Amino acid sequence: MTGPADVLVVGAGPAGLTLAADLLRRGVSVRVISAADDAFAGSRAKGVQPRTLEVLDDLGVLDDVARHGTTYPRLGVHLGPVVLPRTMFALHEPGEAVPYPNTLLVAQHDTDAALRRRVEALGGRVELSTRLTALDQDDDGVTATVDTPTGTGHIRARYLVGADGGGSAVRRACGIAFEGTTDDSDRMIVADLLIRGLSRDRWHIWPARRFLALCPLPGADERLFQLMVKLTPDGDADTGRDAVERRIHAYPGTRRISVDAVRWHSVWRPNTRLAERYREGRVLLVGDAAHVHPPTGAQGLNTGVQDAYNLGWKLGQVLAGAPDSLLDTYEAERRPVAARVLGLAGKLYADTKGRPLAATARGDEERQLTLSYRGGPLADAAPAADAAAAGAVGTSGLAAGDRVPDLRWTDPQDGPQRLFDHLRGPHFTLLAVGGPAVGEPAVGDLPEIAWPDVGAPLRTVAVPGRDAARIGVTGPALVLVRPDGYVAYVGEADRFEGRSPWAPPPPSYAAHSRA
Repeated sequence: MTGPADVLVVGAGPAGLTLAADLLRRGVSVRVISAADDAFAGSRAKGVQPRTLEVLDDLGVLDDVARHGTTYPRLGVHLGPVVLPRTMFALHEPGEAVPYPNTLLVAQHDTDAALRRRVEALGGRVELSTRLTALDQDDDGVTATVDTPTGTGHIRARYLVGADGGGSAVRRACGIAFEGTTDDSDRMIVADLLIRGLSRDRWHIWPARRFLALCPLPGADERLFQLMVKLTPDGDADTGRDAVERRIHAYPGTRRISVDAVRWHSVWRPNTRLAERYREGRVLLVGDAAHVHPPTGAQGLNTGVQDAYNLGWKLGQVLAGAPDSLLDTYEAERRPVAARVLGLAGKLYADTKGRPLAATARGDEERQLTLSYRGGPLADAAPAADAAAAGAVGTSGLAAGDRVPDLRWTDPQDGPQRLFDHLRGPHFTLLAVGGPAVGEPAVGDLPEIAWPDVGAPLRTVAVPGRDAARIGVTGPALVLVRPDGYVAYVGEADRFEGRSPWAPPPPSYAAHSRA
């Protein structure tokens, strides 16, 4: 075994790899272990939502993921000899505020692989065939007992994060209840097939009998489709090539389809469960280890990635000296999001019992762009006087806890600017919106703000007031943006100075740069 780490991540799916990449770019030492003998090979979670695409952009992974994906095709609903077209995801034109407006169809193994390549580029790696069997905490850290191909070993870390799925060994070791239900009588085969005899311009659905769907997957092999087919309560779950072909041929108009191979398969049962808590001392949970739900709505992978994105900067700050209580805000902000997602996905799935096409409806909530932490512990950190100041400086719509939209403007000296380019990275960003709040006479006269010399640095960016109005800041103001792209504070310079509950106290020097 190699040496200790600041953070041990148990699990190498999308959530665990996102967290590892975010921590590694902060200079945090990370070890990632996985009980699996190889990387995940299936398509399972195949929908990457617009907000998650923004997270991947920040992590430097978006181009890699997008190369393996495409927008969702229209549905083709097979009703006897008739195939009715239907739209699941309305396509949106990219705009200034939302540069990635459409859900991306990409097999989970490609998303995982892109994140793994990013982790490796940052100096990390995934330790396969390494299974957590026990953990023990003390005041200074966590000792994990693991089984490896060479025997039993121990890994010491200051914090441990369970990203090891719905059957999480980490969650069980901490005695954290996983409250909810599992319906063992409602089963579905999910598989990746190589098939011939079916067009790739539609996500084909047979809603009659027991639901069958065949979705074309991006990739070099045009025969690749994801199969979803419901089983009868007492039906067999044979996933052999011949058995799968017979299942498909049981539906009208499918005799022309031939199955060449089954690449990956799984039998899925509807679980709807939420962890009683996300933290036990120095152990935290992310992704499916904290919440599971039906796949309706394409929310699971996305919620897990955004869990990790919320936790990463907070762990980085605490490891640099910020109060440990900052980690409590992770559960306070993310558990309500998961509870809402469980409700949304569960309702969509329940609706399919009588209306098989009900789960094909998609709206803005699934895109996760409107997710906000307003009213949370960090958004509430500003005193009432600051809230009044935010109103005085003229914010119309953008408040503490909100996602920061993208914005483009032209700097007189540096030319065209893009806000997401300034936000990209592990730092805080202070937007100095022109006018009295940042000092006259020129908007380019950036304020010097006291900021700690450890932890995430602060970058200050001047934004002309006329341009900032397009993101809801209509007057002179300072807008502090968290490393995860959400607003931490809006107000005037004299009210901002010297207060930073999101960074290690006390502020020791004025750090700013014209990013």
